[in-house]
Amino acid sequence: MDILENRHILLIIGGGIAAYKTPALIRALQSKGAQLRCILTKGGAEFVTPLTLASLSGNKIYQNLFDLTDEVDMGHIQLSRAADIVLVAPATADLMSKMAQGLANDLASTTLLATDKPVMIAPAMNMYMWSHPATQRNMALLQKDGIQLIGPTVGDMACGEEGLGRMSEPEAIVEAVIDFFATQNKRPQDLPLTGRRALVTAGPTHELIDPVRYITNYSSGKQGFAIAREIAKLGAQTQLISGPVQLADPENITTKRVETAHQMLAACEAALPCDIAIMTAAVADWRVAHPPNQKLKKTANPTPPELVLAENPDILAHLGSHKKRPHLLIGFAAETECLLEQARAKRARKKCDWIIANQISPTNNIMGGDENSVFFLSDEVEEEWDKMSKQHVAAKLAGRIASYFATQQKQAETENDNKHNKHH
Repeated sequence: MDILENRHILLIIGGGIAAYKTPALIRALQSKGAQLRCILTKGGAEFVTPLTLASLSGNKIYQNLFDLTDEVDMGHIQLSRAADIVLVAPATADLMSKMAQGLANDLASTTLLATDKPVMIAPAMNMYMWSHPATQRNMALLQKDGIQLIGPTVGDMACGEEGLGRMSEPEAIVEAVIDFFATQNKRPQDLPLTGRRALVTAGPTHELIDPVRYITNYSSGKQGFAIAREIAKLGAQTQLISGPVQLADPENITTKRVETAHQMLAACEAALPCDIAIMTAAVADWRVAHPPNQKLKKTANPTPPELVLAENPDILAHLGSHKKRPHLLIGFAAETECLLEQARAKRARKKCDWIIANQISPTNNIMGGDENSVFFLSDEVEEEWDKMSKQHVAAKLAGRIASYFATQQKQAETENDNKHNKHH
């Protein structure tokens, strides 16, 4: 039986051009056995008609909060309670803002505020709207509240621009809903990384020049935070160690905030032993050897003060040679030139199992942005992953980690069986 068989999905259709994909989404969900009811926002009705949605879903389309007055009609409370999950596609910037702030001035937002069921959203908006600090704050708050994100993806937009903000295709949304129910149906002990301990580092470090200045880089921590969330979803007991970033602590993850490379190293040591270590942090290579206790001041002398630098600890290399080395050690390599050559050399030099390599430049906004384009390197493969959101990179990497340990487990079981048979 299909995992969506007889699952009741409440689909809320926001007012974006991506609403034209919702008929295909309804068909795709129904093909898996799902039962659908739809709430169509006023903006959504500008792109897809109630008659089309009613014909496809086989149910009345709900639009107006104040139409739900008849005793035989289904009100907003019943709409949300009758569903197994609430799916918002497309989720516009406006609708995400209402959700984050708890507004309830129409049927869609009122239903979302009243629901006690899981909520998944498929954002869709212009790339600059998606990357705007207000949208990013709302997204972080929604994720902290337990809302599951599907996408967005990189692609062409109706406005003629190309970037991150395009709604995921119906097939990808259906796959995400199936994955959600598959995870929900599993007992915690059945998740693929249950029983594994994971360490994730994220963000930059701040190395003091004086009490008010420091050496740092553009790392936002977004990739590391996304990886920590995805690893935890698969059951791993996850410790996130983060440098200074403007991101909220993820739910159900132990998060430790640090400032300097030495503090991050100490926190990593304290997190050992662990099964998985994913080192995404952009640790400063150098620090000022002896930062003064007072602010460095300009003087009449035009010669600037001399800064004597000292090398910071190499945390990835330290873990690669550690007596408590993680079973699977994954490094990140951000390079400006000779990407694959530099990544191969780094993987060998620092004795890590996998390297995730990305090319950075002043124009691609990899450090600090919401999307990533990476190469995955291991002993077995070197492969380029399509440009995608950092959330998708995190989910793909988490899946690869789960497959790795599943393979290891099968090999161990086969070896034990062979030993047992040989003994007898």
